[in-house]
Amino acid sequence: MEPNPTHNEIVPLNGLSNREFLERYARAGCIGLSGGVTLIDRAICRAERHLDEEEQWGACSHAFLFEGRRADGHHWVIESDLQVHHKHIQLGVQENRISKYFDEKLYTVLAVLDFGLKDAQVDLLVREGLELVANRARYSLRELLGTFFALRRPALRSRVNLLARERSLYCSALVRHLFRSAGLDLTPGVDVKNTTPEDIARTTVPHVTYWLERERARSKFKQMRAKLRRRLGQSQA
Repeated sequence: MEPNPTHNEIVPLNGLSNREFLERYARAGCIGLSGGVTLIDRAICRAERHLDEEEQWGACSHAFLFEGRRADGHHWVIESDLQVHHKHIQLGVQENRISKYFDEKLYTVLAVLDFGLKDAQVDLLVREGLELVANRARYSLRELLGTFFALRRPALRSRVNLLARERSLYCSALVRHLFRSAGLDLTPGVDVKNTTPEDIARTTVPHVTYWLERERARSKFKQMRAKLRRRLGQSQA
């Protein structure tokens, strides 16, 4: 069924492997979110506690854009990431197959956010993403530190990242930048380069979230759903 979101909806899922989940719900123009077990995943989720009234850790530490299925038959994503392959380091905006997220030991939380975009919007997102790939936009650890600093001082979140660099975008900043180019601002009031994966998970722009619910993720899902409902109630008041 083609999603046509007019409000926010979260669909919890279980009993699926990462591969089954992604192959069933990933679509070109959707946002992917992941949470994992590495030290940097945990550091990002811990830093995101500053977004929560009860200081609960965030559930997601990485964000990316689904590009769609290519001529090789595989789904691909556009993301800004750090990867090491046999001593070859990729640091910045890049294309990867979604098969990298099939590893359930590394990626314990997965989500797909579907905004029901029109074909022209999807084409624009992918085109802008590929332009950044071709121009080798960098992943800036410096900007990530600037975002961590702003999380501890909310008044700085709306201002330009204190450690911003030219031609640099970390993962969630990349996704936010791409969606703004398509006319959708996922987190108004927050500077693009202060955007976290948790900000994107909490966006109030109408969409459907498909959430892969594992034992570790269930409490996070319930918290996120409750907070989203409260935020929507406040915005309608």
